[in-house]
Amino acid sequence: MMKKIPIAIARGDGIGPEIMDAVLAILFASKANIDIHEVEIGEKVYLRGESCGIEPKTWDIIRKTKAFLKAPITTPQGGGFKSLNVTVRTVLGLFANIRPCVAYNPFVKTKHPNMDLVVIRENEEDLYTGIEYRQSQDTVHALKIISRPGSEKIIRYAFEFAKAQNRKKVTCFSKDNILKLTDGLFHKIFDEIAKEYPEIENEHWIVDIGAAKLADTPEVFDVIVMPNLYGDILSDVAAQIAGSVGLAGSANIGPTLAMFEAIHGSAPRRAGQNLANPSGLLLAAVMMLAHIGEPKLAETIHNAWLKTLEDGIHTYDIYKEGISREKVGTKEFAEAVIQRLNQKPKELKPVHYRSMSFDKIVQASKMKRQKKELVGVDVFIDSEHTLDLLKDKLEKDLSPLSLSSISNRGVTAWPNPMPETFFIDNWRARFVNKIKGKPITSQDILDLLKKITDRGLEFVHTESLFNFDGKPGYNLAQNE
Repeated sequence: MMKKIPIAIARGDGIGPEIMDAVLAILFASKANIDIHEVEIGEKVYLRGESCGIEPKTWDIIRKTKAFLKAPITTPQGGGFKSLNVTVRTVLGLFANIRPCVAYNPFVKTKHPNMDLVVIRENEEDLYTGIEYRQSQDTVHALKIISRPGSEKIIRYAFEFAKAQNRKKVTCFSKDNILKLTDGLFHKIFDEIAKEYPEIENEHWIVDIGAAKLADTPEVFDVIVMPNLYGDILSDVAAQIAGSVGLAGSANIGPTLAMFEAIHGSAPRRAGQNLANPSGLLLAAVMMLAHIGEPKLAETIHNAWLKTLEDGIHTYDIYKEGISREKVGTKEFAEAVIQRLNQKPKELKPVHYRSMSFDKIVQASKMKRQKKELVGVDVFIDSEHTLDLLKDKLEKDLSPLSLSSISNRGVTAWPNPMPETFFIDNWRARFVNKIKGKPITSQDILDLLKKITDRGLEFVHTESLFNFDGKPGYNLAQNE
């Protein structure tokens, strides 16, 4: 007898326990060779005092299994609670989020019957690091972090995925016309890596017009790779326009571990009513089976699910008069899938799993280190002084640094202020080296900060300015 594959599961909150029961019923009926290790995460754990919704002992259980199948969880309202999804993805290094978005026309209503795309979302960086600060009465800041290794891993993974799955094109979405350094780096690395895959078509879209094109003509896309925030938003959009967010599953893949989940939430209003559609979590489980080396079983369950849709057996969320034949509950839908195991759809295209290649993990390449030179500092100051008074306090006797500009919310305030510009109480003062041929040091910046505080000003944040191989690693303010 084959040794069972250990799988961690979490029943989650809201509709989570019901849809997990339905999915497990299908897995066991199909004789999946898995050994279930149940863990508790989510709302109850949050309320026991764990701010991330997961207890320390749970990490060890998950690490000892081959994969983690997670139902949706509820994060309690109010401050102080961290996103469990983000915590699991980042702590376990699950850098790649894969979300297939497929239309099931004519059995699930959609305006895009030929839609069949995959969103591959970076999972560890961007604004989802959650690094935020309140710096003044008026201002809060969030740090958007894009790294070369993080970008290279996800972009190369997208091309490897496309290659393994016979996909023809990889598209990158970014906003590098505005975010020239962060999104600019993501786009630059995409162009570099695309050259290594000449057999796969590649293209780049600015995210706003790309999103419009996705909503209007999704069939022109195949694989789309994006930074974290854009990928989260647009994978939900893509799933909904394909037919329903409730039908979409996702995989979160790292070098040693993987988590599989539906992309929808815990829907507490629908809990306990035998109404919820288990399809998203079921398709996540199908992806899990492919990942753990059971592609034939994944194929069997997926085709049975397609046959169920095709036979018009639908839960309330996708039930449509004239399209659906029978409205069923969560349990009844699972039973219908079980009855169709080993059957294939006749009108919908049957799936064939060779391997999902989720275990094709890629590492970032080693890059040549660039010469890094400290050339100045941006000092963020919380002040209700007038601009003229602030400038007077910052201009005098700050050698070897000198004030080069003052900006407010990224717009130039000095020199050349515009009378229409709206200012708040958080100012960015830029200081640069005024002595040519003599490099500045970190001690020069510390001395500058002391002079600023001695003049009654409060600095709340600093950013050192560096050149890399002579090129600025910082940008200018608007109108600077």
